[in-house]
Amino acid sequence: MSEPMSTHPRVEFEPQELAEVLARFDLGAIRAVDPQVKGSRLAPKAVVTSDRGRFLLKRRVRGRDHPLKVAYAHAVQDFLARHGFPLPRLMPAAGGEDTMVVFRDRIYELFEYVTGGPFARTPEEAQDSGRVLARFHTILEGFTSDWEPSHQGYHGSDAVRASLNAVPASVGRNDSVVGRESELLGTVASLYEAYESAAERVEEAGFRGWPERVVHSDWHPGNMLFADGRVRAVIDYDSLHIRPPVMDVANGALQFSIIGGDFDPRLWPPELDALRFRGFLQGYLQERTVAESQWRALPSLMIEALISEAVRPIAATGSFGHMEGFRFLQMICRKVRWLEHNGEQLLILVGA
Repeated sequence: MSEPMSTHPRVEFEPQELAEVLARFDLGAIRAVDPQVKGSRLAPKAVVTSDRGRFLLKRRVRGRDHPLKVAYAHAVQDFLARHGFPLPRLMPAAGGEDTMVVFRDRIYELFEYVTGGPFARTPEEAQDSGRVLARFHTILEGFTSDWEPSHQGYHGSDAVRASLNAVPASVGRNDSVVGRESELLGTVASLYEAYESAAERVEEAGFRGWPERVVHSDWHPGNMLFADGRVRAVIDYDSLHIRPPVMDVANGALQFSIIGGDFDPRLWPPELDALRFRGFLQGYLQERTVAESQWRALPSLMIEALISEAVRPIAATGSFGHMEGFRFLQMICRKVRWLEHNGEQLLILVGA
């Protein structure tokens, strides 16, 4: 379950904007500029083909375009690239080493274009994704910076609680909820209780004392390109935080094992894909260890991550992408209950 499909029209570059920004890079003769329709609809992207290769131009979304935040993300990507991590290289602007171009108060990035396919939902790809996450964490243990990103996350978050409180009003605007208000309130109350219970279990496991490092915070299949069963590139670094790395592990295990479906969330099964879950965690454990207290807290962290990702967009818009918010929350409730009853068995399945 990745970022919901937006109902907003896709934002595109203006011709003059493209010409001005691309002129800031030393690309030689430009042969073609084609819109890239993947990813956030609010962040326009274009594939640029020139006599010096293929590149991806991206304009940062408002809210993720603070210069210090972008500079930090670029420093992390440069550090990862110098240690052989699979990611698209950032291209410097002409005449210097700056990889951030500012035009009309907007920030632009240019990456080398990396080919690859989407997640094919195989245990092998899930396992390699876990291995690559472990490599990400290991490399960045040596990264230092004078500026740090947020230390917030999905665990015990007041922002998540506020979103849960806002859901009844946002979803209640939908005609399909008329006459079912008490059912909606019960669903939200159930999720609130599950979130608080999971957060309490994580705190009891010693969360406050767990070491914090740079974490990706958005480790899911949509942020990766695959080829031949392996991760070819990790392509999104907009959500870097400082948190215990196990938060990435829990979210990744959830994202790579969750089972979705078609446009009707009522048909989504509650269980996770056990083989992909095991593959992801075994891949991570091939490269790094996880402390026992953190290992046992994984199912609770996964519950927090699942609820957090669902309620934030629903609180804002009343829906999850193209899916009705109320039905989606009911599906999340089923998955949460399944995790509460089967989380420990999943960990036994991994065999660590």
